[in-house]
Amino acid sequence: MVFGDIKVGKVTLFGMWEPFRQSILHRHKFYVEQARVRLFSQFDNIQEDAFEASEEWLEAQSRHFDPDRHDPADLCERANDIEIEFHQLLVDIHERTRLSVVAGIYHEWEKQFRQWTHDETRRWYRGEKVLSKIWSEDVGKLAELFASLGWDYENKSYYKKLNACRLVVNVFKHGDGSSLNDLKQNNPEYLFNPLQNFDDVFSNVNHLDHTALKVSDEHIREFSDVIAEFWKDVPEKIVNVPTASLPDWFKCAVKKDRKANDK
Repeated sequence: MVFGDIKVGKVTLFGMWEPFRQSILHRHKFYVEQARVRLFSQFDNIQEDAFEASEEWLEAQSRHFDPDRHDPADLCERANDIEIEFHQLLVDIHERTRLSVVAGIYHEWEKQFRQWTHDETRRWYRGEKVLSKIWSEDVGKLAELFASLGWDYENKSYYKKLNACRLVVNVFKHGDGSSLNDLKQNNPEYLFNPLQNFDDVFSNVNHLDHTALKVSDEHIREFSDVIAEFWKDVPEKIVNVPTASLPDWFKCAVKKDRKANDK
């Protein structure tokens, strides 16, 4: 039996063992839930924490207070500035923590997907060039391989949100670039625009840069849900299609494997 023009001995090329699927889903759910409990809960009282920081500063200054040289009003004003600054710094950390969690769940999904694809491919194909490409090619290229076998997950309802998660992670990691431009065009809900209600050129999302990237707790839940949907959607068996039109990256890697074997 052949797959494309590759001789394979198996009808099932990719299999999703149900206990393995459930294990992935369990670990994914645990990660997201624990991130909420152990990380996000630390930011529940930002306002109170900022006020406490300003009070601690005032208390420290009071030890050196000299009424002949110091103005109490100046100290109060400075304490207020410290409270505002502390509050904003905590807000910034909270935002970065949310984005870090999104990056964590996306990168774990990508690694698990590549690992599963690699391990299943290795059962019927041993060429190192192909196996290496599974790890080095853009993860979107894997969709071409599975689409040729009848599982076209890019046309599933969850894929748009999964791709938005990819763009958010890319902007968080790399800053300005093509992913930011894609977010502006297709997913501006992840970009905070403080001037969006003003009717002028600055209200346009196109003037924003990567510092406008923001995700909410609800966005994280949505991203978590679509990753779970992806794993639930992986077919139990993806069978051989002898007439499949293999993606170019796969065919090119096969040729390199054959050339290496001929030496």
